[in-house]
Amino acid sequence: MKISTKGRYALRLMLDLALNEGSRPVRIKEISERQGISDKYLEQIISTLVKNSFVISTRGPQGGYRLSKKPDNYTVGSILRAIEGKLCPVACLETEENLCDRKDECITLLLWEKLDKAINDVVDSITLQDLIDWNNKK
Repeated sequence: MKISTKGRYALRLMLDLALNEGSRPVRIKEISERQGISDKYLEQIISTLVKNSFVISTRGPQGGYRLSKKPDNYTVGSILRAIEGKLCPVACLETEENLCDRKDECITLLLWEKLDKAINDVVDSITLQDLIDWNNKK
């Protein structure tokens, strides 16, 4: 499993919103400048985050974006899944029921299941607030 650029940038975007939210919504252009990411690319990512109710959009001259909840209510896993879909290390684990023809004789299936659980346990146990707190301790 490899997290795409879009997934990594979504996490950076969400962190930027959490760190820079104030009395007014944050503009994409500001995030783009701080993060060194194209504003066109960020617009694609933010539209997915708005659709998934992670971010609230405000239109108009004072418009921009803000988190819909506090940073401790977002896990890294929830953000990555909103952008990437499932975080499975192999295709046979992407559906609720393993539909692989070889599942009954697959010697490596237990390995992939354990890896899948480990990945999800880690990303689901870390929140945006945790990342902010870790950064502040540096």
